[in-house]
Amino acid sequence: MAKSEKVIDLEDLPGVGPAIAEKLREAGYDSIELIAVSSPAELSAVADIGEATALKIITAARKLANLGGFESGEVIFQRRREIGKITTGSNALDTLLGGGIETQSITEFFGEFGSGKTQICHQLAVNVQLPRDKGGLEGSVIVIDTEKTFRPERIIQMAEARGLDGKEVLKNIYVAHAYNSNHQMLLVDNAKELAQKLAKEGKPPVRLLIVDSLTSHFRAEYVGRGALADRQQKLNRHLHDLMRFGEIFNAAVVVTNQVMAKPDTFYGDPTRPIGGHIVAHTATYRVYLRKGKGELRVARLIDSPHLPEAEVVFKITERGIEDK
Repeated sequence: MAKSEKVIDLEDLPGVGPAIAEKLREAGYDSIELIAVSSPAELSAVADIGEATALKIITAARKLANLGGFESGEVIFQRRREIGKITTGSNALDTLLGGGIETQSITEFFGEFGSGKTQICHQLAVNVQLPRDKGGLEGSVIVIDTEKTFRPERIIQMAEARGLDGKEVLKNIYVAHAYNSNHQMLLVDNAKELAQKLAKEGKPPVRLLIVDSLTSHFRAEYVGRGALADRQQKLNRHLHDLMRFGEIFNAAVVVTNQVMAKPDTFYGDPTRPIGGHIVAHTATYRVYLRKGKGELRVARLIDSPHLPEAEVVFKITERGIEDK
């Protein structure tokens, strides 16, 4: 967000008068970064302007926010040095993920009921608040809870196991329950507003956005092959909104996903994550979780831009996520 602090008002953008600026702010577009990463159709609809005008506004915003041009690999390397990592609590799981959960990326955990998806989300909501030298980012977290699985008492238990004040940790976790897929998508816009508000108030910046679970509402509402195209289109937009959030706020995005059985699989594990190619192509890191004996869980990294496919074992105890 620091790049654009020179531009105080949206009215500084060419083509944006007081009336258009008010419509943009009402729709949640109150920073030039948000405008810069929008599509002309999107901006045209919310501000009631032509697409040609919207394109001019977006182009100007991109120049001011320094977005959208060609850059050398060296510049991109420098920017990647700003990326933070959040510890999962398990050294083995951190190593699997290349040092922890990465900001500006979507990490997907998928598996059957009881495989540890929500437990990992709870642990990350605590760990992101740790000092940087202990694997945290000293930040806040936003949780979009679609299945009413968020448990504050579990957060307190995990926080105290790491020497933190559980009630203070809860103050930096902002939870919203999504009632359906439309509400779930709207909550990402609300998350942007909340992240900006916290930054203005000087509170810990949002460094983690959790969606637990990503696909449950989409799966329940879009039933049958006839609804598949609509579902995938909507899910695609939702995932790109999440990715955009991560990039704008330098936050990690963690989503959980359910699995379904694939009856035509005769060899190997028949379970597959919901969401098909849309989720597969958008998630930066995909981790398959399955139950082991007792407290043990197995995590397999099945997709990553630069890490090899590998598998590790960790455990879930009263204290939280730990090495076996």
